[in-house]
Amino acid sequence: MGQTPGPRRVFNQFAGTNIDRLAGISDGIFSVGMTLLVLGLAVKPLRGAATTNGDLVNYLGTLGPSALVYVMSFMTLGIFWVGQSTQIGHLARSDRHYVWIQLAFLLFVTLVPFSTALLAAFPTIELALVEYWLNIVLLGAILFVALEYASRAHLFQDSEERELVRLMRGRILIAQSLYAVATALSLVFSTWLSIALIVIIQLNYVIAPRIPILRRF
Repeated sequence: MGQTPGPRRVFNQFAGTNIDRLAGISDGIFSVGMTLLVLGLAVKPLRGAATTNGDLVNYLGTLGPSALVYVMSFMTLGIFWVGQSTQIGHLARSDRHYVWIQLAFLLFVTLVPFSTALLAAFPTIELALVEYWLNIVLLGAILFVALEYASRAHLFQDSEERELVRLMRGRILIAQSLYAVATALSLVFSTWLSIALIVIIQLNYVIAPRIPILRRF
């Protein structure tokens, strides 16, 4: 007697299972997004021709706010790239639901150059800073959703799942709380204070100083 055929599988059971393809498109979008940030530093024609070194120095000084926001956004994308790549790098497998969650995350990665340009153009207006912060909130929220889904669907490597989920969950929640506090201060004090605090928060994640209380962040 022949073997009884098993239940027929459908396309969605095969879709989105290649982890390397997900990592590849993520790296590509992050690299393009980071490159587009520099367009905000494009040299614009002066109203009057610059005829001296002093004229040019004065003009370069006007690019200071744009340069600061550019560096801040480069660190923003770098931090989220490290977080996402760490999450993907510890997957044992993937599925279509996880892939679409990550594609939603990448959608908001592509919006960072716009948020950066808006804040660079209006650095003293609270709404521009809030829009930038909302971009960060959505990135963190979707990365958190991806983490929780991967944990519940048992997509991570079993030996590392519990510790990885605990560490990444805490990192996302603490970072988002710090960004929220920094942004809220712009409503009371100054947008420049908020921007400075966001840069300090990011530097902590970039440098990862060996200070016990900061290492928890």
